[in-house]
Amino acid sequence: MEEWNVPCGEERLPGEVVEIYRQSEPQAVVERYECLLPPAHPAAKPPVTEGKKKQSKKWIWIFLACFAAFLLLVAAVTAATYVWAQGRRADDLRDYFTEKYDDSQTAREVEIPCFPFGQGVRLEVLEEHGETLTPQQIYRQVNPSVVAVLSRRGDRASVGSGVIFTADGYVITNYHVVEGGQSCTVMLSTGYQYEAKYVAGDRNYDLAILKMEAADLPAAEFWDSDLLCVGDPAYAIGNPMGYELLGTLTDGIISAVDREVEVDGRYMTLIQTNAALNTGNSGGPLVNEYGQVVGINVIKLNSPYSTVEGLGFAIPTAVMRRVVNDLLTYGEVRPEPLLGVSVAKIATEAAEGVWGLEVVELVEGGAAEQAGIQVGDWLLSADGVPLTGSNDLLRVRRTHYLGEEMEIVLWRDGKELHVTLELTQSAAE
Repeated sequence: MEEWNVPCGEERLPGEVVEIYRQSEPQAVVERYECLLPPAHPAAKPPVTEGKKKQSKKWIWIFLACFAAFLLLVAAVTAATYVWAQGRRADDLRDYFTEKYDDSQTAREVEIPCFPFGQGVRLEVLEEHGETLTPQQIYRQVNPSVVAVLSRRGDRASVGSGVIFTADGYVITNYHVVEGGQSCTVMLSTGYQYEAKYVAGDRNYDLAILKMEAADLPAAEFWDSDLLCVGDPAYAIGNPMGYELLGTLTDGIISAVDREVEVDGRYMTLIQTNAALNTGNSGGPLVNEYGQVVGINVIKLNSPYSTVEGLGFAIPTAVMRRVVNDLLTYGEVRPEPLLGVSVAKIATEAAEGVWGLEVVELVEGGAAEQAGIQVGDWLLSADGVPLTGSNDLLRVRRTHYLGEEMEIVLWRDGKELHVTLELTQSAAE
């Protein structure tokens, strides 16, 4: 999220070229030019001597030289003024619109007026979907739920996007869009603006919840990102460059799921997409081919050494569901439990007709080791859910909190074994 200065009361200097022209026009040149005009009555024109003819030609050349110099001066001043204006305009835009604050700055608390959490609101994430929609239908369905989020702090501001997820005005956005803000305005696709209050947020997950005092708003539908496959169509809607390009739609595919990406010194599990993302898209939705939100756009990968295109990332709804509902209920994210086991990414055949996730590493003293799980075992199911990939195990883990238990069925030496994991250690630790 870059920071932008909001220019206040700055006056421009209109008509600079006109002023230069008036000040640079020598009166002598005007007088000489008038002397060269033909008299009103040519018949009364006195005879011109040879010396006077030469003198007249001399003044003509002097006049032409002065006029040419004047034109060059005007052209130079005009060019310099244009370059200065363009540079100033770029500086103004760079200082005003933002997606991300300077990473060198320390974390700042959100000072936006608060709205109470614990109101019984929840984010619903569906596993079913309707028919495939055209890009035009997707835009008409989702764009009304996409908002511009302007967070202010003194004479500075950040601009991002957000998604309405309840008809009474709850909005999801990125935490870095509102971080350090003292006030917040949300603008709908219709142009209506509302002052928004801050419900809760978490910097590590880069998610925040806002609340508008409104009713009958178009709420977006959310779909389980765990059901995504690489190659699925993907669409991003947001406000690149802030208010300049509201409601921009870009398209692409799902390039990767559950991609581990380092963001500001911490690792996040994100969806990778080649749908174009730019400054101002932060907090906007990544949408599937059914017009359902599958992620919240968060970053675009950049490199100081080469041009990087088509590498955008979004927070998956499978992660958001737990985080957002914790924020709505408790005002903070409760820590996820640590299983203490690393498994193969996809299931392999442990025996004829028996498929599971092979255990490749254990955390010393972790829940899995204490339950008796060993390297080389195959995990067949967790809480009754068949494990066909590591995502299945993560999905079950997200349903648990510290102090709870998880039932595991595993395969070892040709036998099924049942073990219970005591979830006492936090993944954050």
